[in-house]
Amino acid sequence: MDNHDYLNSKGRIFDIQRFSVHDGPGIRTIFFLKGCFLRCRWCCNPESQSGDIEQMTIAGKTKTVGRDVTVAELVEIAERDRIYYSRSGGGVTLSGGECLYQSEFAANLLRACKEKGINTAIESTGFSDFSKIEPLLANLDLFLMDIKHTQSAKHKQFTGVPNELIKQNAHLIAKACKELIIRVPVIPTFNDTPEEIADIAAFAATLHGVKEIHLLPYHRLGYDKYIGLGREYSIGDVELLSSDKISTLKAAAERSGLIVKIGG
Repeated sequence: MDNHDYLNSKGRIFDIQRFSVHDGPGIRTIFFLKGCFLRCRWCCNPESQSGDIEQMTIAGKTKTVGRDVTVAELVEIAERDRIYYSRSGGGVTLSGGECLYQSEFAANLLRACKEKGINTAIESTGFSDFSKIEPLLANLDLFLMDIKHTQSAKHKQFTGVPNELIKQNAHLIAKACKELIIRVPVIPTFNDTPEEIADIAAFAATLHGVKEIHLLPYHRLGYDKYIGLGREYSIGDVELLSSDKISTLKAAAERSGLIVKIGG
């Protein structure tokens, strides 16, 4: 694909967040790509799951969720904040949904960012054929990978998919990417026991070059979106994690020898 074609390749996003201090180092611009292979019960962006353009009603106002953009359009937006990236060590992060759902567009967008000298990161489950992942890695500085559970049956019960492919890809990604950080959404009734978190951290410690694991405590920020989409919030009314519980889980993860951070 020549430069003209790749810069004009199209993808579908549902949000852009500028000046973020999450999902990678420094101040970042986050592009949220539409579409996901998983259906996590706790997902805080349910409007991201379908690849289709949708209508969502929040606080009595209905808005269209999803729009088509080109690589060139998004790079132009990212370049507006170049001064903040250079001062903070920030850059661009692709999130979702799941950016691998639009893997060719994601690869083109990362290529365009790197050609402009912009630091790049993706937030991903890694649930895809590795042939779809590998083209992204050459232009990627940081891979933030979710590992949600080590037991495949429970993983499928809560996310809709088993985890064998994810675990297999984690090893391949760790060997091929520049930096890999494992992230764990900590969800009551799913993976919030010290044993489960210790198992995930122990697996992360087997991955080549991985030094950090981030625990992301459950929140209910997506609840109104489910209502706005006319969907059930299937995680139910689980309790939020107490600070004592989070400290206990952090200690369990630290037994792996990895650096453990809360949030990310």
